[in-house]
Amino acid sequence: MCEFIGRKRELDAMNALYNRPGFQMTIMYGRRRVGKSTLLQRFVNGKKTIYYTAVLSSSQRNLELLGNRVIEVLAPDMKGLVFQSYEQLFSFIGERCRDERIVFIIDEFPYMAEADKSLVSVLQKYIDTEWLHGNMYLFLCGSSVSFMEDEVLSEKSPLFGRRTSQIALKPFDFLEASQFVPHYAPEEKAIVYGVTGGIAKYLSLFNDKKSLDENLQELFFSNFGYMYEEPTNILTQEFRSISSYSAIIEAVAAGRTKLNEIADLTKLETSTVSHAASNLIDTGILKKEYAITDEGNKKKVRYALADHMFRFWYQFVAPHIDIIEMGAGQVHYERIVKPRIPDFMGEVFEDMCRYYTLLLGVRGELPCLVSKTGRWWGTNPTKKEETDIDVVGLDIINKEAVLGECKFRNEVLDKKIFEQLKERHGLIDHRYRVVKYLLFSKSGFSDWILEQQEHEAMMAIDLERMYGLTN
Repeated sequence: MCEFIGRKRELDAMNALYNRPGFQMTIMYGRRRVGKSTLLQRFVNGKKTIYYTAVLSSSQRNLELLGNRVIEVLAPDMKGLVFQSYEQLFSFIGERCRDERIVFIIDEFPYMAEADKSLVSVLQKYIDTEWLHGNMYLFLCGSSVSFMEDEVLSEKSPLFGRRTSQIALKPFDFLEASQFVPHYAPEEKAIVYGVTGGIAKYLSLFNDKKSLDENLQELFFSNFGYMYEEPTNILTQEFRSISSYSAIIEAVAAGRTKLNEIADLTKLETSTVSHAASNLIDTGILKKEYAITDEGNKKKVRYALADHMFRFWYQFVAPHIDIIEMGAGQVHYERIVKPRIPDFMGEVFEDMCRYYTLLLGVRGELPCLVSKTGRWWGTNPTKKEETDIDVVGLDIINKEAVLGECKFRNEVLDKKIFEQLKERHGLIDHRYRVVKYLLFSKSGFSDWILEQQEHEAMMAIDLERMYGLTN
């Protein structure tokens, strides 16, 4: 069995509820491949469990399969018993959970609920009338984030108020992701995080006994590789027709960040783009960004890919399918992809640095308690040009801020970059006083930067420090 990595906080919370007497109910949701089923399987190890993964089929078929699983776990001597309804099945389960602690998991719950529109109400009935007085720990789990939020968690749901906890399972952060490839150098760990988006399934495919180049070639640039068709597979599972969605993702991956720019490139109506973008945000593929401290400015809104794997695939795989199909994926990778990876990693590195800035704030290693990070972009009135700030960390209570610049390049970060960052201190909300400048670099720093850190209220942070290898 593969080593189980991370998710300690989630496991601790689930075990705490398991050890609490009486009925408990956790709603777990998150995008496909993020590791929900693996986490649940880890949690139920050694516990009496009815674990059923719903299928995309009829209500009758799900009832039949779930019934078989219930009999197998709770009453194997009654093999062959057929349940005629969910009511009959749920009553049977409830009777056996009155005293004994039993975990009941319905994975991919939306498949069952969409096949039988009354199922959510039936569940609510049995929770209120029978299960609430027993010793069941119920999990409803799903990959359709919008369904779980709208039909299970929202106020309009019959199940509203019944849950004990909810877990929105997120991709791994860059530090957790590095545990999948412990033998790689920091730069390689960062690239693995970037091309997988921190998704558990994709991370588990990397073998750090092979070189990074070998892994990337085999996974993405061979038509036999797992990642070769993965974005298409994800979109097909989420949407009936994927052509518009794929075109929108391709446009955003190419640098189009506004609705009208995306519409112009895709030749789609703006309303179509807006609707599709909303759905892509719900699935965790796309995100809507606001310039920090200017969230109320509707002109400062842009779309970006929340999932870096999609951005990597649409930049480097999708446009070159013909070459890869010919068996020339290795040549394509060496000549076209590999030289451009540092550019691709620019956005990834910025995300890593914003997360690390929060960590520094929580650890007390900054002069203020940073509780919110983001990026800022807009016009520099002094220079009359568009500019941006990669990292802005805010202490909202004390109105203090830290500003950061990120460079995932082969050259060292020098005095000029620091001075450019320092010039931008007046661009964010004037209510915030800048107390520190953070310089993040893949390749280290000039002697001037290292010598002047303390005098200039700046902090130089390289990849080794980010990964905890140096202080």
